Amino acid sequence: MTSPGSPSQTRSLIIERLVGDSGEAAHVIGTGRSMGERTVPLLQKSLTGLGAPVTVDLQAVEVSRVPEARVRAGDTFAMTVIASPTSSDAMTLVIDSPAIAVMVCALFGGDPDLPVSPIERELSQIETDVATMVFQEVAEALNGSGRRSLELRLPVPRAISGIEAKRRVLRDGAAIRIVFGISTPTDTGTVTVMIPQRILLATRGGAANEDDHTTGSDWRARFSEEVMRSTVALEATMPLARLTLGDLAGFEAGQIIEFEENAQSQARLSARNKTLFVCEFGKLGQNYTVRIRHPYDAGQDFIDGLMPG
Repeated sequence: MTSPGSPSQTRSLIIERLVGDSGEAAHVIGTGRSMGERTVPLLQKSLTGLGAPVTVDLQAVEVSRVPEARVRAGDTFAMTVIASPTSSDAMTLVIDSPAIAVMVCALFGGDPDLPVSPIERELSQIETDVATMVFQEVAEALNGSGRRSLELRLPVPRAISGIEAKRRVLRDGAAIRIVFGISTPTDTGTVTVMIPQRILLATRGGAANEDDHTTGSDWRARFSEEVMRSTVALEATMPLARLTLGDLAGFEAGQIIEFEENAQSQARLSARNKTLFVCEFGKLGQNYTVRIRHPYDAGQDFIDGLMPG
């Protein structure tokens, strides 16, 4: 990650770190519905081409949060998270057990007119492979091409299930939820697609590139008044010293530890455990202060940690 090159980019970076990029709900839902409607015939064709006589339909499009991808999937489900060049979680896919059962039955010659036995146990390797195959077809259909492509890194990672899927940490942020139904005449399951709004806005024309003259009213139009009025606790910390574990183990009550020579100019300003700026510690009258020097660069900080001064 590199430092932002303009004040508008810096503001965008800070707000994204704190609340996640989001857009006007009607626009986001409209964009998501257009994507879903375009995807249905493509997904129907691809699944039929694999030999699965199933029906695909668009069941829902709504604004949501990324961690809510699993809340309606029940106890048994499979999921995967797909990266892109700009994000490690550009798309989260979840398929519930009824949809897996429908696909397994359809692919392996089950009678489509008979009810499918529900899956109420841990998924087998074959069922997980089928889930992965469905995720691949959904991702390819949604990915798009050209300037509007999501640029997903395909093929998709193998699906996970069970405890691993339930414990997988999903980064919070505003998202669009697109739900596809996969059904036979007797059974229906769902595949849920979560796309962070920061990805959707960047690739579907909803997030125009602001210049350095972006005003406060522009930001208020982009983010709800409730978010703009929310308070954030800031924390300023200053590096103390680099010591060995042996030195640390020898500390005693009352011991005095010296600051490093440049510690005063390396204070970090953070909010919600996210470092935002590198600052200089100082004093103004009777009050201690920090003066912002430049935005925090995680990549440079990592390199500096590998090659200390």
